[in-house]
Amino acid sequence: MGDKCCTDFQNAIDNYLIRHRSVLDVMTKYQESSARVNRAVAKAVTECGCITITATRQQVPVETEYSNLKQFMSPHMSGELCEQCQEVLKKELGHNLFYLTALCNLTGIKLHDVLQEEYDKVNTLGFFHLS
Repeated sequence: MGDKCCTDFQNAIDNYLIRHRSVLDVMTKYQESSARVNRAVAKAVTECGCITITATRQQVPVETEYSNLKQFMSPHMSGELCEQCQEVLKKELGHNLFYLTALCNLTGIKLHDVLQEEYDKVNTLGFFHLS
């Protein structure tokens, strides 16, 4: 997302966020939207079945270098989201972004700055970011 896109998105959220203007409302709506994202993935598994989750301990050979770990790490998910499940998940992710952006607005933080700083950290730290 470019700076203009982020700014336009933030401005739109600021213009349309009326009912949940309190930071407490926004925080709880953000948390609720995160739960709905998780629920959308769970329903894709349990109700639709378009994806399957099989979680086991990651199997990594002992002598593997850190830079090669990715090739041994499993996402524990197989299959692909069907069109319907993908639409539901996109909708829920959109709501999540809405409330994340609303929280940025209420705290005076630019969404673009958050994205840019995180991007810079990932590029600078590489493998060591969030490990």
